[in-house]
Amino acid sequence: MTALVAYKVLTSAQMAELETGVFKGAPVDKADGYIHMSTAEQLDETVAKHFAGQQDLHVAAVDLEALGGVVKWEPSRGGALFPHIYADLPLSAVIAYSALERDEDGKVRLPVTG
Repeated sequence: MTALVAYKVLTSAQMAELETGVFKGAPVDKADGYIHMSTAEQLDETVAKHFAGQQDLHVAAVDLEALGGVVKWEPSRGGALFPHIYADLPLSAVIAYSALERDEDGKVRLPVTG
């Protein structure tokens, strides 16, 4: 069975925090009261809108089912439903992560396990 996966874009400092075992959120997450996530389909637009021109970014793939009831799907950009985590993000829920890279078409390459 495939996990329900969403993605979090992180700066190097935020990735380092996650690697210690738990990520408490970026400044915008803390201000809004939840950790912003994107589906694979939403990720390119999220990077373009919120991380344009930034270097040294990372993408973490998160198993939303491992987080249980702290995940809420709520309308955001254009009314689309986005996954929001109303808790800290534990490293144990991250199934893969990598530096943010783009494929030959300019799309964000999703991190893979293995």
